[in-house]
Amino acid sequence: MREADLKALLEAVRGGETSIDEALGRLKDLPYSDLGFAKVDHHRELRTGFPEVVFGLGKTPEQIVHIARSLVQAHSRLLATRISPEVAAAVQIEVPELDYHPAARALTFGYVPKRAELGEVAVLAAGTADVPVAEEAALTAEMRGCTVARVYDVGVAGIHRLFHQRPVLDHARALVVVAGMEGALASVVGGLAARPVIAVPTSVGYGASFGGLAALLAMLNSCVAGVSVVNIDNGFGAGYLAGMIAGST
Repeated sequence: MREADLKALLEAVRGGETSIDEALGRLKDLPYSDLGFAKVDHHRELRTGFPEVVFGLGKTPEQIVHIARSLVQAHSRLLATRISPEVAAAVQIEVPELDYHPAARALTFGYVPKRAELGEVAVLAAGTADVPVAEEAALTAEMRGCTVARVYDVGVAGIHRLFHQRPVLDHARALVVVAGMEGALASVVGGLAARPVIAVPTSVGYGASFGGLAALLAMLNSCVAGVSVVNIDNGFGAGYLAGMIAGST
């Protein structure tokens, strides 16, 4: 339940428009719903400003359906990440109001209007192979109400492609930089822009990249100030943090 909805309910009780028993009925699933295999946190939006996000990897379509139904009934928006096309198709049969975003591998519910008070988030991807992680970050920031600028295929192998994007870097309040291979793009962007950089190493690369470990260590060892690093392929974590930064004053 959103803070605004809870306030409206309490005001309705105070004004006599809603009975105490009716209000208790609406609050009975707070602070969480116990589905047996999962305890869905319905107070998270009150605490953090964003509903619980569903991590789809490892869950069955049936489990995702039950969790999604619980969240959709209680909240105006839903984000479920790491959803394959096959799982998405199965879930949408049972919960047709969900939208699938194949590039981001995510299911969403609810229209999220852009909030004018939030700064823009820019998501940069070094190569086309990094786009799925970049899209996860971009969609997450959009679900928080941010306007997102996407700047893809600007890796250091063709650094001139990045230089043309300086206006985007300067305008954004937070930058998410997604790169595999040697992960150098985050340091380059951090050296160009006076904005916080959230670096996302991806598992893209040849054998010596060790599934993204090389990019992760390179980003952690960046000599550029203002670069923070999330885990390998964690586009969601980067997009969420960027949205928090965009909403800060």
